[in-house]
Amino acid sequence: MRLSVIGTGYVGLVTAACFADLGHQVIGVDRDEERIRALQAGRSPIFEPGIEELLARGAEHRRLRFTTDTAEAVRESEVIFITVGTPSLESGDADVTAVAAVAETIAESLRDYRVIVEKSTVPVRTGERIRDQIMLLTGGSVPFDIASNPEFTREGSAIYDFMHPDRIVIGVTSERAERLLRDVYRPFDCPILVTNLATAELIKHASNAFLAMKISYINAVANVCERVGADVKLVAEGMGHDARIGRAFLNAGVGYGGSCFPKDVAAFVRIAHEAGYDFRLLQEVARVNEGQRELLIRHLKDALWVLSHRVVTVLGLAFKPNTDDMREAPSVCVIERLLREGAQVRAYDPVAEPNARRLLPSVAYYDEPYEACRGSDAVVLLTEWEEFQRLDLMRLRSLMRRPVIVDGRNILDPAKARAHGFHYAGMGR
Repeated sequence: MRLSVIGTGYVGLVTAACFADLGHQVIGVDRDEERIRALQAGRSPIFEPGIEELLARGAEHRRLRFTTDTAEAVRESEVIFITVGTPSLESGDADVTAVAAVAETIAESLRDYRVIVEKSTVPVRTGERIRDQIMLLTGGSVPFDIASNPEFTREGSAIYDFMHPDRIVIGVTSERAERLLRDVYRPFDCPILVTNLATAELIKHASNAFLAMKISYINAVANVCERVGADVKLVAEGMGHDARIGRAFLNAGVGYGGSCFPKDVAAFVRIAHEAGYDFRLLQEVARVNEGQRELLIRHLKDALWVLSHRVVTVLGLAFKPNTDDMREAPSVCVIERLLREGAQVRAYDPVAEPNARRLLPSVAYYDEPYEACRGSDAVVLLTEWEEFQRLDLMRLRSLMRRPVIVDGRNILDPAKARAHGFHYAGMGR
């Protein structure tokens, strides 16, 4: 089928590249000319394992191309996916300005029937808003359908998640739109849940908020563990064997970040408020998450007494491994706090440094972890990159001024770290 994907960020680029790899003819659209030039040259503007191989294959088979011309994409596509960003406003509401702008551009270019699919995470009833605006701008002269098709991919494993979905959710208002979207997803062998627009929109928010809740729950349990002498990793393992609970998302640490969980929890709270429901449970989820940063700082102060003039090395800047995404990364909050307290901060991350430099220009960045730790008073682990799990602790100990490790992701063995002479502090251990 002929598809277009408007917005080539983390969601849009993976969507476009994967659809092309499945045999569809895909046009990726973005108003950022520099980004489009890079994509036309086969270079990905984001770090996502496997994405450049998909881009190369799509170009080789002439199934994937990129443009800044939205009108062209609308004319040449049967189905149009909207994948632009919806960041949080200070109120917690999702900023749908980019979605509205795309809807207006689509309306101006619409000549024949199209299915317009919101794939960005948007507040409930956004589909209705898109439909109303296009109707106003076209006067109802051109037939179209609006659909909701939320994505459930994880940065760092987005291509695998896209190609092996647990389920596909399609919110539609007509049988014609349903048939077309079933054709789009024909190669997939998984449950397809067909709903109305509002239900599909809420499934996305409810899913992300629930996963965030699991993380905050285990972090709250970790705080109890610290007070009673229990190990939260073993508690989580014991819980996870229960099939009703499961082990996923029960990793205690410095808290969740990224572009989805913080934004979607805040947006869901606002959606519920506007509907007349006080979603205090999710408000507490966010509060617990924010408190984990303060707990990590407290562990550092317990070991170093004061932070002023101490040299602290942060290993891991991205909000999770296998991505360069710094949006809502715990490292940003932690480093800003360290700098305010007068610490000298060094940092290393295998891929996120370019993005981190724009956010944290006062940090000293290093090309490898051991040099970053030379002469440090403490090492703080904030991203569970695999290479950090294999750190040579003897070498690390020999380089540091003070042997202090604060493990914000519980990736090291406490007994092993202490056996090498470290003061080790984990989260709930």
